[in-house]
Amino acid sequence: MGQAAQLVKEARDAIRAVEERLERHPYLEALEGRRVPKERLALFAGQQTHIIESDLRSVALAVTRAETPTARGFFMGALQGEQAAWEALKVFARAVGLSEERAAAVEPLPGAFAYSAYVAWLALYGSSAEFAGAFLINLPAWGANCGRMSRVLKASYGLVGEDVAFFDLFATGSPEFERAAVAVIDEGLAQGVRPERIRRAARLLQGYELLYWDTLHEASHPS
Repeated sequence: MGQAAQLVKEARDAIRAVEERLERHPYLEALEGRRVPKERLALFAGQQTHIIESDLRSVALAVTRAETPTARGFFMGALQGEQAAWEALKVFARAVGLSEERAAAVEPLPGAFAYSAYVAWLALYGSSAEFAGAFLINLPAWGANCGRMSRVLKASYGLVGEDVAFFDLFATGSPEFERAAVAVIDEGLAQGVRPERIRRAARLLQGYELLYWDTLHEASHPS
């Protein structure tokens, strides 16, 4: 196992407790129990509108800051993925009653938008290795929850394939994405990026991922 792959494994092991909380998150359990009213799904669409719009700009910035072809290629691929998610999100938003204008008008919640604020920090101040490592370690948990949402939205909320394409985009893991991210990390380590900075980026981004779901759950079940 190479240095980057070992570092990724260690970083994942270090945040396993957070990932376990994501795996059994009450928002997903509430959806599967149909305890989230369909009209409340608009909240998810609105928050993701702000998040994906911000992440598009952040990843584009990462492309311009990338100093090597390896890093530039990785972020170009990530940018294409964000653009595809942006288009698919519009379809999901319409399926839950939000036009593009209304989705943009939903007020972002601080706890939900914190994830994208940190992604923007990585794009501005982090190394390519930190950004790639954080994305790589975050994606499986986000993808698993997206897969669960896709299934329950079709089974219990009357949505069809096109409506949930946003979730399906993330639910299918890509071995090429992982290989490309590991290559960026390897390159960064060789250039002197400290391993603890990559582990820190992964820990923080996964913490903000959990905060997103916590915030969404609280907002979907007002007292």
